[in-house]
Amino acid sequence: MIDLKKDFKILNQKVNDEPLVYLDNAATTQKPQQVLDVLRNYYEYDNANVHRGVHTLAERATADYEAAREKVRKFIHAASMKEVLFTRGTTTSLNWVSKFAEQVLTAGDEIIISVAEHHSNFVPCNKLPKKQGQF
Repeated sequence: MIDLKKDFKILNQKVNDEPLVYLDNAATTQKPQQVLDVLRNYYEYDNANVHRGVHTLAERATADYEAAREKVRKFIHAASMKEVLFTRGTTTSLNWVSKFAEQVLTAGDEIIISVAEHHSNFVPCNKLPKKQGQF
């Protein structure tokens, strides 16, 4: 078995003399050293907005961004890069899904969720029937 924990310096510490166990990945996911190295390099040498400029830094940042989108597309077997959307996190993603649902759901459709849903999924799904007239 591969020991990935060694790549996460933040997890190599103790809390109350016990090894740190971090289970709040839905809120913030810890990053391995390899990711931190790439991010540091980006902020030191390529920091620019993607799709926002024609200068060298923006073009490099955009190329790297689109290369990452292509890697994800291949990994999830998406037919097109248009199917790969990067967001800031779960809340933003679920808000987008909710907006999409508002446009496509009609009377008679059902939304099935559990009480264990992420709050950003539970609240919009409960508001949808009121907006659309009960699915």
